[in-house]
Amino acid sequence: MFLDSWEPAFYIFDRWWLVGEKICRPCFEKDVTNMHDERVGGLKKGLVQVYTGNGKGKTTASLGLAFRAAGHDFRVYVMQFMKGQTVYGELEAARRLGPNIVIEQVGRKAFVTREPEPQDLEMAREAFQRARVLVASGDYDLVVLDELNCAVDYGLIPLEEVKAMIRDKAYHTELVMTGRGAHPDIIELADLVTEMREIKHYYNEGQPARKGIES
Repeated sequence: MFLDSWEPAFYIFDRWWLVGEKICRPCFEKDVTNMHDERVGGLKKGLVQVYTGNGKGKTTASLGLAFRAAGHDFRVYVMQFMKGQTVYGELEAARRLGPNIVIEQVGRKAFVTREPEPQDLEMAREAFQRARVLVASGDYDLVVLDELNCAVDYGLIPLEEVKAMIRDKAYHTELVMTGRGAHPDIIELADLVTEMREIKHYYNEGQPARKGIES
């Protein structure tokens, strides 16, 4: 896969990966039957988690899980839908952590409405098709699809394709989907659903977003 918006935590040259100073073939060019068991990290069975609701903390919770997993030598991929190219602190943190975690942003800087532009649809659906491959491949222990619920709610990604992705998930891969307005069908398929509910928010008192806290 190729990320054209920022440098990923590992680099791809032709059909080889350069990880640190070690060169190895991509997973799809070698037998990966036992690759998962050769590492210290990894799950025997991955589950499906959904973080939804109108309260703050959905992305934050998923990133906390992502960095925890990477600390245990899990392979982690985070795809952020509808995030434009905002410079979030987690991008730099992932680069510093190294090849165990990759974060990709998908979308334009412009705000997406419920009547998305053709470009928004194209970008979201192309990225989601790659996400389906990642989730089904078993190459990653944890895949976080940040704001996927919103992307479905706004009509960027068909619900039926998300349900198919969940059903086709690799057995050992943990899948996390975040965003407001999680569809009841997605909730039904999940193993864990957490709703963040806003009780009090400093935004309502005029407090702007802060670097290192909201971005």
